[in-house]
Amino acid sequence: MKAVAWTRYGTPADALQIVDASKPIPGPDEVLIKVHSSTVTAGDARLRGFRIPVGFWLPTRLVFGLFRPRKKVPGMDFSGEVEALGKEVKSFSIGDTVFGTAGMNLGAHAESLCLPEKAVFIEKPDGIDHDDAAAAIFGGQTAIHFLKDKARLGPGHTILVNGASGAVGTASIQLAKYLGADVTAVCSTGNIELVKSLGADKTIDYTRENVEASEDTYDFVLDTVGNMPLSRCSGLLKEKGQLISIASGLFANLSAIWNKKLISGVAGESKAHLELLKNLIVGGDLKPVIDRIYPLEKIVEAHEYVDRGHKKGNVVVSVAG
Repeated sequence: MKAVAWTRYGTPADALQIVDASKPIPGPDEVLIKVHSSTVTAGDARLRGFRIPVGFWLPTRLVFGLFRPRKKVPGMDFSGEVEALGKEVKSFSIGDTVFGTAGMNLGAHAESLCLPEKAVFIEKPDGIDHDDAAAAIFGGQTAIHFLKDKARLGPGHTILVNGASGAVGTASIQLAKYLGADVTAVCSTGNIELVKSLGADKTIDYTRENVEASEDTYDFVLDTVGNMPLSRCSGLLKEKGQLISIASGLFANLSAIWNKKLISGVAGESKAHLELLKNLIVGGDLKPVIDRIYPLEKIVEAHEYVDRGHKKGNVVVSVAG
């Protein structure tokens, strides 16, 4: 099978190449999936280049490989079709279309992927193509974890989304509106119409306006970029307002334990999150945003584009053509 080989930490051209690899064989409790679509998220790009938040360098190297990547095939999110089953698998059948994430197991940038039955993937909704299904996962699950589970965002709340045009930002705007909140989106001039089309009530063009000079205050500020620490956005928060920081270092994550003004940490992944995401897509409450689609053979170009830091929504990798 064709697969992307992750050979080292570094630039896309130095770290990634297309190789012929052996198709994995499912164990008793595993599912073999033919991958149709995957994505290159900002997280994938940061991991490849090892641009890791402060404090997480050593733990991340211990997990993924101290001197070179331990996982040979990158890629987390996917949509595809079940092509083989272990003898103990009960919840899937050959031919089922599924979508989900391989998480830290990686491996989604290949023509076939093998995962335990209990891993975070479920049946794909009918009428949603593989590109859209794969594109929804990273931003959708992150938004659900932080806005619904952690912040308990709801009717009457106000939220400012910093980095509103990225994968997490576009999903967060739509989830926040679904939950009944009033949304102010921060983005560049070229993305104003996009975030408005997703439901943003107000917009701030950071290339023309100083976000911190806003006279409005919010129940929550969601920072998807990593450039709005609590010291910078404290004036934007209501008395009991909170900063939701999803790209912070170890100190911020630890300080969130005792600082009630801060919500931080790592986004959880679960089949329950995927079920909610599936229902939101089917119900028309969340539409995945796709910037570009690259064939698997152009994986280097896909990573180079994500590295520029200006993608709108998601970059999809078409694996099965």
